[in-house]
Amino acid sequence: MVTENIVWATGRRKKSIARVRLMSGNGEIQVNKKPLDEYFNRPTLRLLVRQPLKTTNLTDKVKIIATVRGGGKSGQAGALRHGISRALATTGEEAKGLLKRKGYLTRDSRVKERKKYGQKGARKKFQWTKR
Repeated sequence: MVTENIVWATGRRKKSIARVRLMSGNGEIQVNKKPLDEYFNRPTLRLLVRQPLKTTNLTDKVKIIATVRGGGKSGQAGALRHGISRALATTGEEAKGLLKRKGYLTRDSRVKERKKYGQKGARKKFQWTKR
């Protein structure tokens, strides 16, 4: 369980970085000084953020205050999930095992591939003509 002390954690995904503060509370999640439902307007993103809490059965027992910067909404939601998972992992070995099995503690290292010179994009080439 989470005691009265505050647990800090950092989560990352694509270009986004989330700084998460986890404390005992009533299940409130605040992202950049806004409620979760107001900040992430897509239901899939809200579901993604709540996954680690649902896995550890701590949905109504903790309060989360997070600051998210960089990237888009999808990357920010992934970074927030990673940060919440890392904060919950410090609360006990049982929670850490559950989160590790689900893959929430692994940082998703996929980032945008850079554009190469002499090409249209990262992989797409200019059209080649024989004559």
